[in-house]
Amino acid sequence: MSNQEKYQEELDILTEESPAHEIILYNDDVNTFDHVINTLIYACDHEENQAHQCALLVHYKGKCSVKSGDYKDLEPRCSKLLQAGLSAEIV
Repeated sequence: MSNQEKYQEELDILTEESPAHEIILYNDDVNTFDHVINTLIYACDHEENQAHQCALLVHYKGKCSVKSGDYKDLEPRCSKLLQAGLSAEIV
């Protein structure tokens, strides 16, 4: 194995292990399922089934990770959730 191959392999491993941020959506007693689902479709580019599953998890578990990725990508998405009256944060 050449030094370049070894370096690339180490780089690939480091890239895979870098932690991603997540948007956590929290349950509340105010918003309807339809509002949460529609907002997840709009703000997080969810498919309808995915948004519905997240809404159920939030309802029954109290919170759910609805999107993961780069902080720069998540920040405007989280802002859209907050502007729609949902409770969310980036962790």
